[in-house]
Amino acid sequence: MSTDELSQKLKSLKNSKITEAALIGFTIGVVVYSVTTHGLSFPSLFPLLVLYLVYRNSKNTEALRKEVEVELEKRSRQ
Repeated sequence: MSTDELSQKLKSLKNSKITEAALIGFTIGVVVYSVTTHGLSFPSLFPLLVLYLVYRNSKNTEALRKEVEVELEKRSRQ
C-alpha cells in the first residue's frame, strides 16, 4: 500500500473507533432500559451479545490501527 492509502486507512480506522464507541454506549443504554422496565430476561440481555461482538471487533481494529501507524512511522523515517 502507498503512504496515501495507509493515511486514508488510518483515518477510516479512527472514524470506526468513534462509531464503535457510540454503538457500545447505545447498546449499554438499551440493556439498562430493558432491564429496568422489563426485568432480567433473555430478550433484555440479548444486546449484551451485540456489545461483546462490537467490543471484540474494536480490539481487532485497534491492533490494525497500531500496525498502520507503525508502518507510516517507518516510511516517514526513510
